[in-house]
Amino acid sequence: MPPLLVTRDCGVLRLTLNRPDVLNSFTRELSHAVQQALRDAASDDIVRAVLLTGAGRGFCAGQDLAEAMPADGTVPDLGDFVRDSWNPVVSAIRHLEKPVVCAVNGVAAGAGANLAFACDIIFAATTATFVQSFTKIGVIPDSGGTFILPRLAGLHRAAVMTMLAEKMTAEQAQEIGLVYRVVAPESLVEIAFATAAHLATQPTRALGLIKRAFNRSLGVDLDAQLAFEEELQREAGRTADYAEGVRAFLEKRAPRFSGR
Repeated sequence: MPPLLVTRDCGVLRLTLNRPDVLNSFTRELSHAVQQALRDAASDDIVRAVLLTGAGRGFCAGQDLAEAMPADGTVPDLGDFVRDSWNPVVSAIRHLEKPVVCAVNGVAAGAGANLAFACDIIFAATTATFVQSFTKIGVIPDSGGTFILPRLAGLHRAAVMTMLAEKMTAEQAQEIGLVYRVVAPESLVEIAFATAAHLATQPTRALGLIKRAFNRSLGVDLDAQLAFEEELQREAGRTADYAEGVRAFLEKRAPRFSGR
């Protein structure tokens, strides 16, 4: 059984984490499959959005500890797992200049929760839960958790989430802005896919430039960001989709964006 299911439809690359018996916890094999799929998405002009979800009753329970703990009892180098398995995936999601929609179908724990929070638009089933479980085994949040959480939830809330490691419901996550919408489990993937499919009809280059601008804004001051916006707007103004958008506006019709 492949650890990752990959399908393409309506301009959407759908990635389903497929280790349901262990709540889709990550092994190096699964991570490398996700990394390759995201690289393929970046270079495939037909793919204009990505949908990430999990098989079974969990979204992702984080690192597969059975793989991380050597059977011979030696002390593992957890930094190796972070460098090889998690950092490349989170980086690929954030730097993919196409929208990534996440459908959290069940438990999202540890790095699995931060994997979801790295995505652009997050849906969660009413049965989904989120927990920063790192301190339960004596480690720190990784997979971008110490970077993303304070920015999404605020410094104090991020400290509460990570230090107390309390489970959070989907509704609680929505209340503090960690997820976009909470929906019934039976409708989750359908609704998330519809959003991804809609995004796949939009001006892909502009959406990618928005992500680039947001990423840059996290580490610069206002004046630097204003200058960067000028640079990106110049690039956006040279796209075929900008020309189409203006024509459609003047002709009072819906635009037909090509993603170029």
